[in-house]
Amino acid sequence: MSTDIIDLLAGIAPDSPLQDVRALRPQAKENAQLSFEALLEPAEPGTFPLSERYAIAAFVARLHGFEEAASFYADLLGDEAPELVDVVAAAAADGALAGPYGVYREPGLASESTPGPAWTPAATPGVSARLAAALSHTHLLVFRPRESGPDALRALVVAGWSADDIVTLSQLVAFLAFQLRAAWGLRVLAQNPASSEAATVEGARR
Repeated sequence: MSTDIIDLLAGIAPDSPLQDVRALRPQAKENAQLSFEALLEPAEPGTFPLSERYAIAAFVARLHGFEEAASFYADLLGDEAPELVDVVAAAAADGALAGPYGVYREPGLASESTPGPAWTPAATPGVSARLAAALSHTHLLVFRPRESGPDALRALVVAGWSADDIVTLSQLVAFLAFQLRAAWGLRVLAQNPASSEAATVEGARR
């Protein structure tokens, strides 16, 4: 895919001043696009199929409340597994919370703990135990990252996730957190042209 996905999600037109902002960091822009291609459109997805990758992406986008991104990833999911589009949207609506929260394992950070609910998707026909476990783990990484640990990984293994696919799943959720925040920030700048110009000037000084 040749379209820059962050530009697309941010709604940046070819003649937008924000193109100049992004051009100030060409390597970062290129690496973000390469990460998208490697994690969401790999030539050989292996045992982590595109349908699951897009399901996770649509889920994360909805948890972040980024409707444009959620629609983008839902469209990709619809091409691979249309039966999952509404299921993933319903799961995200059910799991929508404010965060992050969770309990720190480290004694020195115990006073900063913010307990909150653990979420798992409701049993749904057509949703495999493997995908349900991935959605639950994704929700953990988005809202309760401080509670991620061996027990959470074991739950994925029990559901049929290989070590390599667990690593890729974690990388995917981390990348999406970056991608969505970057695109959202650019959207905010686009709504304030003065801020866009200031960002260009500031970036040129660095």
